[in-house]
Amino acid sequence: MSRNDATATAPDLSLPEERMLNRELSRLDFNARVLAQAADPEVPLLERVRFCSIVSSNLDEFFMVRVAGLLRQAGAGVTTRSADGRTPLAALSDIRVRVTDIYDQQAQLWREQLTPMLAEQGILVGSIADCSEDELTELTSRFDQEVFPVLTPLAVGPGQPFPYISGLSMSLGVFVREPESGEDRFARVKVPEVLPRFLPVGSRGLLLPLEETIAHFLSWLFPGMEVVEHVVFRVTRDADFEVSDEADDLLEAVELELRRRRFGDAVRLEVASTASPAMVQRLRDGMGVSADQVYAIDGMLDLADVAQIADLDRPDLRYDPWMPVTRPRLAATTGRSDLFAEVRRGDLLVHLPYDSFATSVELFVRAAAKDRDVVGIKTTVYRTSDDSAMLPALIDAAEQGKQTVCLVELKARFDERRNIEWSRAMEQAGVHVVYGYANLKIHAKMTLIVRRDGERLHRYAHIGTGNYNSNTARSYEDVGLFTDDEAITADLADLFNHLTGFGRPQRFRKILAAPFNLRSGLIERIRAVARAAAEGERARIRIKVNAIADPGIVEELYRASQAGAEIDIIARSICTLRPGVPGLSETIRVRSVVGRFLEHSRVFAFEAGDTETYLLGSADLMPRNLDHRIEVVAPIEDARAREEVSTVLDSLLADNTAWQLSADGSWQRLSPDPGTPGRSTHQVLMRRARLRARRRSRA
Repeated sequence: MSRNDATATAPDLSLPEERMLNRELSRLDFNARVLAQAADPEVPLLERVRFCSIVSSNLDEFFMVRVAGLLRQAGAGVTTRSADGRTPLAALSDIRVRVTDIYDQQAQLWREQLTPMLAEQGILVGSIADCSEDELTELTSRFDQEVFPVLTPLAVGPGQPFPYISGLSMSLGVFVREPESGEDRFARVKVPEVLPRFLPVGSRGLLLPLEETIAHFLSWLFPGMEVVEHVVFRVTRDADFEVSDEADDLLEAVELELRRRRFGDAVRLEVASTASPAMVQRLRDGMGVSADQVYAIDGMLDLADVAQIADLDRPDLRYDPWMPVTRPRLAATTGRSDLFAEVRRGDLLVHLPYDSFATSVELFVRAAAKDRDVVGIKTTVYRTSDDSAMLPALIDAAEQGKQTVCLVELKARFDERRNIEWSRAMEQAGVHVVYGYANLKIHAKMTLIVRRDGERLHRYAHIGTGNYNSNTARSYEDVGLFTDDEAITADLADLFNHLTGFGRPQRFRKILAAPFNLRSGLIERIRAVARAAAEGERARIRIKVNAIADPGIVEELYRASQAGAEIDIIARSICTLRPGVPGLSETIRVRSVVGRFLEHSRVFAFEAGDTETYLLGSADLMPRNLDHRIEVVAPIEDARAREEVSTVLDSLLADNTAWQLSADGSWQRLSPDPGTPGRSTHQVLMRRARLRARRRSRA
């Protein structure tokens, strides 16, 4: 059923595929919501430019992974239908329609709104035609000294095969004519990635796209030849790889696959809409792509690079700076032992980026590394940053003779190289580095510290929803729990031992861990709410995740809704569940919050009669998280922490600028009632954090 049909016809619930929305199209809908932020006049100008950049970056990854997978299936003749009833070919067809629409909207937004508004603010993103005589003179000199020396034209002809085009690199395709013979030849000129995309020229700071500058001086590269046509193009390649289950050395296997990734099949060809049919055909032949894989772009290609403009030093065109605050209980600690004593006093919840990552999560590990009573530190790394204090602290601890273990996920997509480099540095310092499994990613966010407290060893833990990454901690919303609960820390110890050894946990005391008991534990809690609803008792479910696309969980939520449970889902990106369908999901509401911070936490709240269960952890509600990854979800049992999580969920559900999902799969942006101010969750929680900090300073 097409999207247009869906808006006119209610789903036929007798057909299983009508009960689910398509995962890939739902992901593209998220990109459309991000693009809406770029179009929002209430958003500061350079932040709008950044959102525009994010759309392109997201689409790059979408093609490298999701579209690449569908193309492999279609090429292998797979006709199996997904949960929503689409074959790979049907999904690819619908994806093309949706992506083309996003491209068109993005190009128009950049051309007709953002570029003129930037110019009004003295940020001139122009073309060669905008250059004055003096600016052209300067440009010629700079091209000669800074650009021309690194350019290499590659001709195609007899004995000169079509050159390999690396993924996501930008190039100029050129037709040149030999004046004497009249023969046309094709050549490729790569736009150097070592140079900035936008070249500032002149005193007014005119920003010229590098590819346009190169195009202006093509005669320097082809002296004596007539340049007949030039066009900008870009290819995207399959970047999803699988490591064999039989790989003996996982580090070596991942490094091999990283080298192979460079030569993945082409999955998308972006080309300027001005390209002639002959040029498009030449590019298609050279890279082996079909017509359906070609996207004609009406404007500048690869708007991901406008992040360079968003980073300009113009604070007046950005959000007011946000400085995370320190939790009052953590601010009260004056020494390393005080930190652990504070955790012993009661569980502690932190909420990033409102709370400081440096004075909470990083402090926890730094304190453990320095504390002479700490005897062991175990942690996981999925994605980290080069300036993170976490891994240097582990190295420091190892050099002091502490037992240190780091589970590094080498297969964290697009962060493989960084993780390999950190792994080697830690191994050289004496950290025990474990790489996990070839077919099972370690996605859990957990740290376990063993400390001698008096006469006994005591465990402390941090369980989080986000990566140990100091960069993303400033813009990703995440929650984390510090606890010394004996059952939770014993569970984590068992899980670490399973991952580093051969033993298999027999039974977890409190945590839910994939692929062991997470799926069954969540289903058990959903069913408990459904039973309470059927018996007329209090029955409510609140779920906050990045994505919900697991058919089994979706069906359980449908049954709970049919029993009368009230269900609210906050899904940042993907949601394949149809809310609000009479007889199926009429008590389910789904919303998405897209704004200043990227909503990243995973939180679950179940209310069944007098029983309340709160959970947080690393897992989204997708088959890969529930069945094919190591994930950890832990209970929140402290009353204050529960109240805080509940308040955050209520703030998200009260956000009158959020997006709401309809039964037909379309998203509508909410708007405040006339005379009612906008209530952005991010603004509300920043104000709350500031107020909390002021109260502490006055105390």
